[in-house]
Amino acid sequence: MSTCYAELRVELRNTTAPASLEIDLPVIDRTAFRSAGLLQGTITDSNQQAVVNADVRAENTETGISRSLQTDEEGFYQFAAISVGTYRVTTRLLGFSTQIVENVVIEVGRSAVLNFELRIGDISEEVRIESSIALVELNNVSVGQVINERTVQEIPLNGRYFIDLGLLIPGSVTPPQNGFLSPPTRGGGSLALNTAGNREDTVNFQINGITLNDQVNNILNFNPPLASIKEFKIDNSTFSAEYGRNSGAIVNVATRSGTQDLHGEFYEFFRNDALDARNFFNFTSASPPPFKRNQFGGAVGGPVMIPRFGDGGPAFWSGRERTFFFFTYERLRQRQEVDLNTLVLSDAQRTSVVDPVIRRLIEFIPRPNFFDSSGAPRFVGSARATADVDQWTIDISHNISANDRLHGYYAYQDAVRTEPTLQGTTIPGFGDVRLGLRQILTLNETHIFSPNLINEARFGFNRISFTAKPVFELNPSTLGINIGVNDAIGLPQINIAGGFNFGGPSRLPQGRKDTTIVLADTLNYLRGRHSLKFGGEYRVFYNNGFTGDTGAVNFPSIAAFIAGNANSFSIILGDRVNKIKQTSFGMFVQDSFKWRPNFTFDLGFRYDLNLAPKESEDRFIVFDPATASLLRVGRDIDQPYRSNYTNLQPRVGFAWDPFKNGKTSVRAAYGIFVEQPMTNAVTNTAANPPLASPLSFTGAIRLDNAITLATAAGLS
Repeated sequence: MSTCYAELRVELRNTTAPASLEIDLPVIDRTAFRSAGLLQGTITDSNQQAVVNADVRAENTETGISRSLQTDEEGFYQFAAISVGTYRVTTRLLGFSTQIVENVVIEVGRSAVLNFELRIGDISEEVRIESSIALVELNNVSVGQVINERTVQEIPLNGRYFIDLGLLIPGSVTPPQNGFLSPPTRGGGSLALNTAGNREDTVNFQINGITLNDQVNNILNFNPPLASIKEFKIDNSTFSAEYGRNSGAIVNVATRSGTQDLHGEFYEFFRNDALDARNFFNFTSASPPPFKRNQFGGAVGGPVMIPRFGDGGPAFWSGRERTFFFFTYERLRQRQEVDLNTLVLSDAQRTSVVDPVIRRLIEFIPRPNFFDSSGAPRFVGSARATADVDQWTIDISHNISANDRLHGYYAYQDAVRTEPTLQGTTIPGFGDVRLGLRQILTLNETHIFSPNLINEARFGFNRISFTAKPVFELNPSTLGINIGVNDAIGLPQINIAGGFNFGGPSRLPQGRKDTTIVLADTLNYLRGRHSLKFGGEYRVFYNNGFTGDTGAVNFPSIAAFIAGNANSFSIILGDRVNKIKQTSFGMFVQDSFKWRPNFTFDLGFRYDLNLAPKESEDRFIVFDPATASLLRVGRDIDQPYRSNYTNLQPRVGFAWDPFKNGKTSVRAAYGIFVEQPMTNAVTNTAANPPLASPLSFTGAIRLDNAITLATAAGLS
């Protein structure tokens, strides 16, 4: 089936002449180290001798904010933690003509090299050079690729999940998604990524230097609107000691900030079955199944303008040179009809049912509307899958002073999704509904002590609230079904071999409320040829979850279903609730040593401590193979597994420009990496006895006494 996408995008701009901002002291531009870049180079004269104390100025052409410094005794300069964006770089020294390079692109997490060769002349003489592309990566040992702003904003995506753009990088594939805790992305979109042969649960997702990982299963737990993303970088491997938590790729997302001018846009991406072609193999219908998706929103950003009250002065306080904002709002409305073609009961079979419970159940089974070539009764129809998502973000950046900058980002998402065919359900009216609420807060404060000493402090708050329950809510006891759960809100999952499946889904309701809090600090110190980084990170994760169950009943045939004779029944009874806390610490030191102008050597060391999770009510149950017994964590033993205190991680590598022309880079590295354990590994132990009672019974079962027979068999 061919698919047609349509896009409507309108941009609004209010542009005025940019105000010049001349500041002798360095001004911080943009945000954190991890969501920023680095610009460095060497300045020489025509005899290739180092030019000492040359003034170098890098001005962000979008915000007008600049930073200045002087070259050292070797003619070397370096702007650390420089904002993502486009720059005008100027170098000047008395006795030499001034050189200006326009359109120098700084990308997130990358090190750009810009060398100058000054010519003897008057300082008032300006030589301008145009540069419209990002410079070759020559100093960064990590192997990765930046997905720039143009790619993020202009490439159409089926579902507009930013991580799908990671598939543009060689060696990246999308893994399958399974499980209740991964929201359905029917029609496109992903919450995980396989890169360079690494598992999808080993990727470290970050936004403005703060983790975006769901610690339950280590996948992405929030998809920021594309309109709020400036760009992002994926490092496939061999990253520096600055990064821990995961052993796979690093995904660094930098958010968009406002500029000196007011900019706005609104857009709509839509798909509709009226624009789709019929599947070539679909002979039963002349048109494709109904499908409608509308994903629309807008964004506005610029300087903060605050009305002034009282007499005198301008009517508004302008933050053109100090305070900027960027706001986005996006709404998704999706309706998709899922094709159903299933065997059902004939009218004669329905009439022959005598079991009172089955007679009540067949009222939920549609009558046949089609007979196949063998005369078997079938139901051909559809069930509706829906997705309603509303989300908004706000980005505020404020230059407190020439040496201090504060950046904040907040995102909110409210989602309701339904999946009608969960667990193989073939009868309409069942499936599950998932309610999700996500909040992200990042705060970054950057302080410049001197051009050679810069510190960045980070705070992060990441919360996800999630509930899944049956679409069809009904206490099965009202139909005479006895599954041993008095307050069940759904039917058991009913599976009929050679027939159809309906009811359930089992393992519902379930939900969780997770909170991750991050405190981190990174200090960057430049001394001669050495670029040193020191830092640490503290993370605490709270997981409050519950899981119910309505059980699963299996019938060996349609005839057995009509007679009410099941042959197996399974359910997990008990209080499956967990309140988990897990704490992690990390610290590192990293030295990037420019041994030669064309050779950079990296040496780093990292230590991570991931403490074993704790449950406030001692609800973890683990198996002790030595005694062949079940142990209750917190009472019989202290922790579910031993915390590893020996996570020592050396990192070493180099980057080499063999031809000294800035066009070729050779990189190699070695490192040891430690993985953050998923809490799923221990939360599932709450289903073990004695806190829970897993029942699985094979034999003669009737729905009105399923739990009675299973318990009598001694399987509780």
